Amino acid sequence: MNINTKQRAFPTIPNKNICVPIGSILAVQSYYEKLHFCDIFGKHKSKGLDLNRLLVGLMSYKLTDNFSIKEAGKWLNQEEILDILNLERFHERVLYRTLEILGRNKEEILSDILNSLFSIYDFEETDINLDWTSIVLHGTKSKLGKYGYSRDHRPDKLQITVGVSELKKSINIPVGITVNRGNVLDLQHFPDTYNQVKSKLKEGSLIVFDKGANTADNIKLIQEDEMKYLTSMKLNTSDEKIIENFDPKTAELVDSEKSIYGIKIVKPSTIKYFYYSESLQKKQMESKARTVLKKLQEAKEIQEVIIKNKKLPKKFRVNNELIEIDYSFRTKLEELSDEEAIELLKSSIIYGREGFFCLKSNKDLTLEKALETYREKDSIEKIFNSLKNEIQIKPLRVWSDDSIYGAILLGFIAQLFISLMRYDFEEIKHRSTKFIKKSLMNLTLTIKFLKNGVKKYIFANFDNINSLIVSKMGTIP
Repeated sequence: MNINTKQRAFPTIPNKNICVPIGSILAVQSYYEKLHFCDIFGKHKSKGLDLNRLLVGLMSYKLTDNFSIKEAGKWLNQEEILDILNLERFHERVLYRTLEILGRNKEEILSDILNSLFSIYDFEETDINLDWTSIVLHGTKSKLGKYGYSRDHRPDKLQITVGVSELKKSINIPVGITVNRGNVLDLQHFPDTYNQVKSKLKEGSLIVFDKGANTADNIKLIQEDEMKYLTSMKLNTSDEKIIENFDPKTAELVDSEKSIYGIKIVKPSTIKYFYYSESLQKKQMESKARTVLKKLQEAKEIQEVIIKNKKLPKKFRVNNELIEIDYSFRTKLEELSDEEAIELLKSSIIYGREGFFCLKSNKDLTLEKALETYREKDSIEKIFNSLKNEIQIKPLRVWSDDSIYGAILLGFIAQLFISLMRYDFEEIKHRSTKFIKKSLMNLTLTIKFLKNGVKKYIFANFDNINSLIVSKMGTIP
């Protein structure tokens, strides 16, 4: 027998009730108070709207929609948000001035944040990871904007470079951030990033960074402070003898899953951790094989053009209307078979170092521990990804230098709060910024307007993450 069912209809009578995301505001207010940020920021503005309330609002917006400063002004100027933050209505240019205040006072602010963080959290270890990235800068007015190696894969755009220092595993909290011109190399940026945090590091702390910043001067800087370092090295001709004599049968098996073998080379002041990886060698050889075939195909295309006396294909030409150039070219394919051409190409790009890599340190570690410690540096890449794509400090628009510094600093503080949540609550230690941010956004406050003018507040959409975080935090005014 068929039974007809009708979906129940719910009344949809319009009302004045308002629903706002509240989880992010609660979390920001809690950590703002815990780290004594009112004292840190309050001294930088005495007139007009309260700087601390504006910053709580901006950081809360960073952890919600976070589209732009203009949209932040619209979000914050909602009557309900103004009431929660105890703010008066304001023009969006106030937010730009707020960023400029942060930027002008960035050194003092970051120093105060470090002092507060390390006084409240008694970190047992202060080993750190250092790394650098670039962020695209839209516009040409800022002096910080320069062309350089783009990690965002936009070499056509001006950029700035950003350095981050992070307390390494198992703490994984960013403790410093530096901003430099877009053409500054990692090796040049290193002193700024290291010097910013070194006063908070315990003697003998381990500084981990990659080979892009590995220079004699930077290592000397670390050693003068009686710190330890671990970095990677570029292989060169001086390592060829080691590679030639390397025998996996006599080397130590470091990683059985990836077939990594290693030897330690101990010198008076440094230790080299020399590794050979079968899987890495396979990947590198496959990549070079693709390169060989690509070069052979390109040479064949050009050879065909020569034979048919045609114009050189556009992809091989300089594509600039302002440049005139006469091409004269020939290939070696007339003299070589495909097999001979491949062998020639292989000899030019295969050096015999495939599968080998080397770490360098002034700390005596096991081969396994040195590799594990260096691999853990990847956690800072997760911070970069979070800053760029989840906290969303990019894209950076045409602002003054101080505004750019301020925007980066604001994003750093938002990331610091997220990282502290993971550190404080074991249950979310391995949850991404994306999920924590989404959970905080989902926690809402519904403001129900009763007939007698009284407002009734109703919290909704609790889940495992936001209920854990806000259960120990304050209440709405």
